Amino acid sequence: MNILDELIDSFSRLPGIGKKSAARIVNSLLKANDTYIQRFAEQLATLQDRIKPCSVCGAWTENDPCPICSNQMRDRASICVVEQPQDVQTIESAHEYNGLYHVLGGAISPIDGIGPDQLRIAALLSRVKDGNVKEIIIATNPTVEGDTTALYLQQILSKQTGLKLTRLASGIPVGGDLEYTDKLTLMRSFRGRTQIL
Repeated sequence: MNILDELIDSFSRLPGIGKKSAARIVNSLLKANDTYIQRFAEQLATLQDRIKPCSVCGAWTENDPCPICSNQMRDRASICVVEQPQDVQTIESAHEYNGLYHVLGGAISPIDGIGPDQLRIAALLSRVKDGNVKEIIIATNPTVEGDTTALYLQQILSKQTGLKLTRLASGIPVGGDLEYTDKLTLMRSFRGRTQIL
């Protein structure tokens, strides 16, 4: 195995990148200028040293606490609970939410040996007990594991007085056809329907 094959293999281990995409990436890098390659290599080499989870919310950050947690202009009465750090970036890209976040670090999955104790649920409860939080938005993935986690959070957070619990709506995507919608998505769409008149 030569260096090209090794690089293609390394890139193909990344999520969403198959062998063909990995080969295209490597060939593109071979055509790139030296400055770009050097900067790219340095960024990869220092990635895990520079980026750490925020000690407050658990999102990826270079500065602790992260820019979201340290921004006093954010709505501190609202916490959006997500499974993974990358979920914070996804929600932020919509520019629709202005509150704080809490990253669980996964979802409850007994098959994989992940229970509530392996997630950052105790840290969430600690943040809620401070008394400043008025709403928890549960934004776990619409999967069996995500739904299980949402139900567990609902059960333990329902004991907090004066706390509003909400869950992100899920259903048919914009531009989607009913004909191609799976039964679970269709079921969620009906349950989460909103009144228009």
